[in-house]
Amino acid sequence: MFADLGYDRTTIRAVAKAAGVDGGLVMHYFGSKDELFARAAELPADELPGDDPARMAEALLESLAKRLDSEPVASLAVLRSMLTNASAADRYRAAAKPQLGQITAAIPGDDAELRASLLSAIVHGVIIERYLLRLGRLADASPEQIVDLLRPCFQELAAAPAAG
Repeated sequence: MFADLGYDRTTIRAVAKAAGVDGGLVMHYFGSKDELFARAAELPADELPGDDPARMAEALLESLAKRLDSEPVASLAVLRSMLTNASAADRYRAAAKPQLGQITAAIPGDDAELRASLLSAIVHGVIIERYLLRLGRLADASPEQIVDLLRPCFQELAAAPAAG
């Protein structure tokens, strides 16, 4: 429901009804809507190699391909909710910070943090466009097509900046 409706429009009562249980039972196990959201939106951290920029770029592309292959319900719940709820956005930033740090650490150069942020923005943008906005060909393109087109960009952003 968080993925479909976002944080603000999802209610404990509606979640309980969809699960076929009493709202009190949901509150017993989760305590609050915030805690229910946090548990529903737990995202597994991607394993990113920190020693090789090219391998890190490929790992990000593999992770994106998995998310494009089947609708990432937990990711969508987080993304939709963080766009409409400041608390959800704060929780997402805190959860995403370690992975952004891993990406940054794998990229050489003084602008590594900016490059890592751009890679992260591309991943988020592709998922939002494909599943939430559903605009253009991205909604029905194969994961392979998308990853193949993004590969040169990811490799360039992960590589050491050219001297000069």
